[in-house]
Amino acid sequence: MLIRQRIAADNPRLLDIWLGAVRATHDFLQPSDIDALLPLVRDVYLPAVEVWVAVDADDCPQGFIGLNGNHVEMLFIDPDCRGRGLGRALLDFVRETRGTLGVDVNEQNPQAVGFYLHYGFVQTGRSPLDGEGRPFPLLHMSLPA
Repeated sequence: MLIRQRIAADNPRLLDIWLGAVRATHDFLQPSDIDALLPLVRDVYLPAVEVWVAVDADDCPQGFIGLNGNHVEMLFIDPDCRGRGLGRALLDFVRETRGTLGVDVNEQNPQAVGFYLHYGFVQTGRSPLDGEGRPFPLLHMSLPA
């Protein structure tokens, strides 16, 4: 596995990874919620962040992390590649250059909450609504340097 910066040609695959990961882990979202989010992820969220991609030997993206400064805005792994250490590797990679990290995690996504806690993040707060004002509580977490 190699980690490299995103290139424009990655974007369709990154959207596929996002869609597969959200369907596998975000049980609290309705299909209509996911359909509404997809164009936002493609046109607004992905272009707004610094993206690092974990690729296989054929340079095919298997997962990615999106950052805004020291804040993890997104971390998604292809469902077929979960459990192989890609999420940890991506966090390790960005942590080397950033030190402290923060992330907001959907409280209703226990797999993600457990992943971040296991990695060493600590909860620093909670919001009853997500960033779009929807009733999907967020846990605010940070990783000490």
